[in-house]
Amino acid sequence: MKLFCRDQLPLALFWLAQMLLVPLLYWVSGENRPFSIVLYGMSLSLIVLLLYLVFRYTQHRKLYARLSRPEVQPGNHLGPMGDAPLPEAVDELLQLIDREYQEQLNSHVQRLDQHIVFMNRWVHQMKTPISVIQLTVQELDDEAASSIQEELERLRRGLELVIYTSRLDRFEDDFYVQPLGLRKLVSQAVSENRRLFIRRGIQVDIGVDEDLSIYSDAKWLMFMLTQILTNAVNYTAGSGKKVTVSARRSGEATILDIADQGIGILPEDLRRVFNPYFTGERGRQYHESTGMGLYLVREICARLGHRVELESTPGEGTTLRLIFKI
Repeated sequence: MKLFCRDQLPLALFWLAQMLLVPLLYWVSGENRPFSIVLYGMSLSLIVLLLYLVFRYTQHRKLYARLSRPEVQPGNHLGPMGDAPLPEAVDELLQLIDREYQEQLNSHVQRLDQHIVFMNRWVHQMKTPISVIQLTVQELDDEAASSIQEELERLRRGLELVIYTSRLDRFEDDFYVQPLGLRKLVSQAVSENRRLFIRRGIQVDIGVDEDLSIYSDAKWLMFMLTQILTNAVNYTAGSGKKVTVSARRSGEATILDIADQGIGILPEDLRRVFNPYFTGERGRQYHESTGMGLYLVREICARLGHRVELESTPGEGTTLRLIFKI
């Protein structure tokens, strides 16, 4: 109603100016018409104006209502705004814009799907030669073979990072939540990265009870644990240090702590470590840092309904906390 009144304000002012001109014209021409006659004519004109405004508002009520509340809910397509020429023209224009937008959106979705398919195929093609090289290198027993093995593991982790990043946009189509034994999952993640721990001389202490279970997706959770453990080892300088994995019940949640004795994170970087591509001051000291590991951990946690927290003290270490609701 407010928008209608603002829209018709120029017409009302124009009508008022006309009504003031009528007695002025009588006064200039010298015709001494009674004021009651003049007032009667103005009243009739006002009634006609009001009838016009009521008719106009009735015709365009839906249009003014939509324009007064322009918010668009997801999946709420535009509907008819009235049968008058103006609402029909506005509706036709909006439908045209909506079709153009939908075509562009479908085109982007198709290109994204093709890109994801290409990345998945490319990663799988790369995995085969990597596996062959790994099997070949395992039969060798010299320092060069160890270096090649290290580079192959780094390449494998990079490929996993690529494929999980590309799948994140289709997360809803690729997850399965089920009860999982937390200790078994942590042990499996540590076992898959045991060469990294051995090579860096880092010990692992797993303090997770056998009876602790959570509801989550095994594949995505294993990827998160790998990213967290890799970070814990990469940012822990010097052998003989320890990465501690512990879990406990707290109210209606299960809390998993992964603590390292690494270089820690500077206070000014703590707020940004979950941002994509952010490496921070510490990350620039290590060429392996991509700035994507913690970002993916936070995104996956959000999609699985978990929570992630991080505490760190420079020079003493970092504790990353995963919180699973029961």
